[in-house]
Amino acid sequence: MESTKQEQQSIPLVRPAGTGLLERLFKLSLHGTTVKTELAAGLTTFITMAYIIFVNPNIMADAGVDHGAAFVATCLAAALGCFLMGLYANWPVGLAPGMGLNAFFTYTVVQTMGYSWQIALGAVFISGVLFMVLTFSRIREWLLNSIPSSLRFAMGAGVGLFLGLIGLKTAGIVVAHPATLLHIGDLTAPGPLLAAICFLMIAVLEYRRVFGAILISILTVTLAGVALGLVKFGGVFSMPPSLAPTFMAMDITGAFDVTMISVILAFLFVHMFDTAGTLMGVAQRAHLVKEDGRIENLSKAMKADSASSVLGGVLGVPPVTSYVESAAGVAAGGRTGLTAVVVGALFVAAMFFAPLAGMIPAYATAGALIYVAMLMMGGMAHIDWNEHTETIPAIVTVIMMPLTFSVADGIAMGFITYVVMKLFTGKHKDISSSLYALCAIFVAKFIFL
Repeated sequence: MESTKQEQQSIPLVRPAGTGLLERLFKLSLHGTTVKTELAAGLTTFITMAYIIFVNPNIMADAGVDHGAAFVATCLAAALGCFLMGLYANWPVGLAPGMGLNAFFTYTVVQTMGYSWQIALGAVFISGVLFMVLTFSRIREWLLNSIPSSLRFAMGAGVGLFLGLIGLKTAGIVVAHPATLLHIGDLTAPGPLLAAICFLMIAVLEYRRVFGAILISILTVTLAGVALGLVKFGGVFSMPPSLAPTFMAMDITGAFDVTMISVILAFLFVHMFDTAGTLMGVAQRAHLVKEDGRIENLSKAMKADSASSVLGGVLGVPPVTSYVESAAGVAAGGRTGLTAVVVGALFVAAMFFAPLAGMIPAYATAGALIYVAMLMMGGMAHIDWNEHTETIPAIVTVIMMPLTFSVADGIAMGFITYVVMKLFTGKHKDISSSLYALCAIFVAKFIFL
């Protein structure tokens, strides 16, 4: 008896699950995961989306934004978004300034429409506030359900095609021509050639499921540029540049202009539908869908995403949104917000790599733009191609975005085409009240603005 008692006393006490800080915050055991798994998943997600810290500052610099400030704003906005998603919604989703939305910001709102980047940031801030209002109310569900799925998929694909054209133009693979409007560039020149190599390298590595394919390709092509004397080596580490040029720089008053309505709506719709699609896709893979079909903490995830966009506008970047690359971290075992917090911490650490970010040439990021654009085109596969009243408006939306060099105009033309097609083919029951209202706004825009 005495020996048995001594043996029992010598057995170490096992700390019950749920008493640790990380366990209490993220409910790791409930989701069937561990700290080690979540750390690995966070690293995986970060590597797959880290290209944004090189691509976004380059795009924003084309709008006249200070490159160093844009770099810090990108990292900081992404970090805050990830922390918010992880700690508030407990979702394994990484956030950063949205691809496509950043191109719309620079190449349409600033370069084509002629607004300052400060006013463009004002539009980003307003659209983020509207997204928050919609997210905290029932209007979000009404709006999401009232706009047909064909137009939702078309918006994502159209932004992808628009992004692809920008990538081809930036690389010099496609150039202007007085007779045919567009023409193929000189593919023997270093820039176009290295951009094409970067794109093909990404495509091959992604097909072979190489970890961090986009990041590897961008850095490899940059090193090739250094070897060829096209890029000057400026170091790797330094203290982060000042955020002052972009912090609180948004011109909200300037964005309250009638001509900015379509811009704000474009930011809002593309962001909202992209976020909804990404979150629902990740929820399926992360086993966050309940048996009754409800998605755990979906409302919180949407609120975290919309709040992140507002913070992004304050810091000085285009709308911050959930990244579909988060699926890579989920595939690596990420199930909770700890994954997102790890991603956020890595974005904070990335702020000390400013010299490296400044070295990345345009042709390297162009290759990534072209690849991401092609992935975004995949949404067209979900459209019913046998129903012309659905496909024609979708095609109009997709084609007119790059041809008008405007996401907003492409969305407007697609919505108008949808309402006209349905109205005059006897299918007016498919048109929601919100679609009629939006169509009227877009028609007025083209007539009066």
